[in-house]
Amino acid sequence: MGFLGASGCGKSMTLKCIAGIERPDEGRIALDGRVLYDAAADINIPPQKRRVGYLFQNYALFPNMTVEENIGVSLHKNRDLKKEEKKNLIAEQIANLHLKGLEKRYPKQLSGGQQQRVALGRIFAYSPDIILLDEPFSALDAYLKDSLQYELFRILKEMGSSFILVSHNRDEIYKFCNDLILYEDGHTIMSGRTKEIFKNPVKKEAAKLTGCKNITRIKKINDYEALSLDWGVRLRTREKITEKTAYIGIRAHQLLSALEDKEYNTIRIKVIKQLNGPFELQLILKNASCREGSEIWWLLSGNEMDIVKKAEIPDYLYFPPEELMLLES
Repeated sequence: MGFLGASGCGKSMTLKCIAGIERPDEGRIALDGRVLYDAAADINIPPQKRRVGYLFQNYALFPNMTVEENIGVSLHKNRDLKKEEKKNLIAEQIANLHLKGLEKRYPKQLSGGQQQRVALGRIFAYSPDIILLDEPFSALDAYLKDSLQYELFRILKEMGSSFILVSHNRDEIYKFCNDLILYEDGHTIMSGRTKEIFKNPVKKEAAKLTGCKNITRIKKINDYEALSLDWGVRLRTREKITEKTAYIGIRAHQLLSALEDKEYNTIRIKVIKQLNGPFELQLILKNASCREGSEIWWLLSGNEMDIVKKAEIPDYLYFPPEELMLLES
């Protein structure tokens, strides 16, 4: 499951409550039917007995312990394990997380990515019932991030572990989380299957949190037509516009170029800014016929990007009806 929301909205606080680091004012927390916290019943299981693995943003390694000692610290209180078994578990995590050769090093001798892998190894060695990941890839460079993402979720899958991922990166959430909770100001605004929420976010704030930059207020004309009050264009939709529909959105990569103006779903464009990336091109546009219109983001990649870079930017932009998202307040 992924938690997605702006900074300060309550994602990390929720993880801390699940782990037992923070005590909620009220409510109930249960994991696979096992109650960890219940205010009404005065139940509050201590953190060390919850069998919850928590990856802190700063990793929380012991500076006076080596890599293998940090990984093994979670095994010391397990009296059912023999010394040789503990040694094998530590070696297994070192191999899985590509830490061979670093066993005797201390945290200050490790890179940020290596420190994170040690922290993950400590969690995996403990075999918790659920793993809480709080922005686990935010401090990593792009190459190491991709490599560690693959390894982390491969290991999680092999272990059959349930996990909650807190991230500001919607791509990470989309790739790795089957389910999603969207947060705003300490409240859940939507929850469900990740791909379904991205496809049909229903609400304006949910669309924004899942990365939609183009959202306009509308005035309904009929069940399948509306006037964009911010882009100055008449929009035809594939889905029926209801009385609850207050906005229409479209993702930047779903816009298309057009050869000519049309009565519906097309504007003549004026480029405000062009942002060139190695693998994509972003154009910030306005309706050339609308003096006070809001900006529209258009994202091009692959052949589309090459065509626009080599030739001229097209005069018209098309809003495909099948890609328009009908949104409530």
